[in-house]
Amino acid sequence: MSSTNSHPLRAELDRLKQFDTCTLSNAIERLNIRPRNEGFIKGAVGCRFPKLSPVIGYAVTARMRSATIPVTGRCYYGNRDWWYYVASLAGPLVVVIEDADDPPGVGALFGEAYARISRALGCVACVTNGAVRDVPAIEALGYQLFSGSISVSHAYAHVVEFGESVEIGGLRICSGDLLQGDLHGVHMIPMGAVRALPGAAEQVLEGDREVAELTDRKDFSVDMLPTEFGEVTTSNG
Repeated sequence: MSSTNSHPLRAELDRLKQFDTCTLSNAIERLNIRPRNEGFIKGAVGCRFPKLSPVIGYAVTARMRSATIPVTGRCYYGNRDWWYYVASLAGPLVVVIEDADDPPGVGALFGEAYARISRALGCVACVTNGAVRDVPAIEALGYQLFSGSISVSHAYAHVVEFGESVEIGGLRICSGDLLQGDLHGVHMIPMGAVRALPGAAEQVLEGDREVAELTDRKDFSVDMLPTEFGEVTTSNG
């Protein structure tokens, strides 16, 4: 695990789930705890089910390949050691699979069977730079997918290692890191900021409301705009 802090309570995670990723990202910026160009996946994945609510959970990491036959063992979902590892972690969980092939996405490790097994073990979503398949069936489960592509076949898809740090879209992810995702993408929530984030997020939303009210005014002018969004004032005019 990348954090020495104890996991937040489920109620704290449920509170964070009420906000979308953009709001929480802005809240993290307000707390000034990391550079603004870090902490999120850049370009490597897309949200497959944008109508689903935001998901949040602890990363459980693996690395896979699908272009070549595995040296030993079975391919696809027959790796029980991997599933025992998933089952050993406290949820909610987000499966994070780095496709190590170049290019990634030859075959899809994650399909309906993977979604059903991982959901039964407390997982709520999968994030992969590789491919997924069985998309309608997984959407019907209410299980979220973030992937680089979609594939018709699982080819020789197999897990080559798990529990190690992976990198997707410039974001280094370790098992135990707290991730949130929705239609906008996936970012990492600093564990130490979990309790402060709801208050900061409410301030972000209040600023958004003030901007909306300001721009809806019939006498709106550029001069009314704040120097920094989130510091709106309607006192002039």
